[in-house]
Amino acid sequence: MKILITGGAGFIGSAVVRHIIANTQDSVINVDKLTYAGNLESLATVNDNSRYHFEQVDICDHAELKRVFATYQPDAVMHLAAESHVDRSITGPSDFIQTNIVGTYTLLEATREYWNTLTPEAKLAFRFHHISTDEVYGDLPHPDEVSATTNLPLFTETTAYAPSSPYSASKASSDHLVRAWLRTYGLPTVITNCSNNYGPYHFPEKLIPLVILNALEGKSLPIYGKGDQIRDWLYVEDHARALYKVVTEGKVGETYNIGGHNEKQNLEVVQTICTILDVLVPKNNPYADQITYVTDRPGHDRRYAIDASKMSKELNWTPVETFETGLRKTIQWYLDNQLWCQHVQDGSYQRERLGINA
Repeated sequence: MKILITGGAGFIGSAVVRHIIANTQDSVINVDKLTYAGNLESLATVNDNSRYHFEQVDICDHAELKRVFATYQPDAVMHLAAESHVDRSITGPSDFIQTNIVGTYTLLEATREYWNTLTPEAKLAFRFHHISTDEVYGDLPHPDEVSATTNLPLFTETTAYAPSSPYSASKASSDHLVRAWLRTYGLPTVITNCSNNYGPYHFPEKLIPLVILNALEGKSLPIYGKGDQIRDWLYVEDHARALYKVVTEGKVGETYNIGGHNEKQNLEVVQTICTILDVLVPKNNPYADQITYVTDRPGHDRRYAIDASKMSKELNWTPVETFETGLRKTIQWYLDNQLWCQHVQDGSYQRERLGINA
């Protein structure tokens, strides 16, 4: 197959690109605008592979997308390009509306125009795979809000949408657009909604890499509110395997929830990182002494948790990593890849995007 991946220089996108190039004979066309979250250094292991192609293109640029489709003639699209940081969406929602809604619309239209040129057989085989988030569902009851005998609910593929932030609202909108293009135009689409990802190459504005790097630098480890917000954590390489399963084996019109079966409070996540660092990089005082509590952010969802049983039953996928094994691998990766971290922190990873010679 030839798979066009948008946002392939991002955290999850680069993991998908690396997985496909390393484990299949498929070709990848990576379409990425290279915003601050796009990092070509995360693709160093595949950059010279003849089955990998990179196009620096904004998904809001219809003419450029049309050129890319005509040039590469892909068999499938995996749409991961998105603005994704909730805090940034609160302080500046405009980019989220533009990229996540307008960008998805533009990509859908460019894809539909290309799809309409295909033979009937190629049309049937084609897939548009939209990668979304569990945050579109809002939040779930927290253990301290229900009785001890109550079974806590999980997000399923039929959970009603109730987004809380500009980010999740923009992703919910893009999900609706994708479903509308299937029903109205017949474009063969499939959607996945995932839980919180973590792992190597994660941009350090997100919780786990931020805590790892702050801890090593002796900085404070900020936790929103009491740190009792619960998330379901999914190792990014497990997610990459799941996404490839869906684009190659998923049924048109279906939604698949992808989760790690790892519900953890944010405070527990930070404490676990500190405990592992105490062993791997010991110092005089425990890393947990660096934990601080800051004012909670507006509209902060208290609990997310995914029911991934459909992925298991229909596509024979389950996560390989437990939270403990995945987190240890993640911490070790950051310890072993200080140069990548340094380039992200000092901004030098953006030199290629900016046309500056290192």
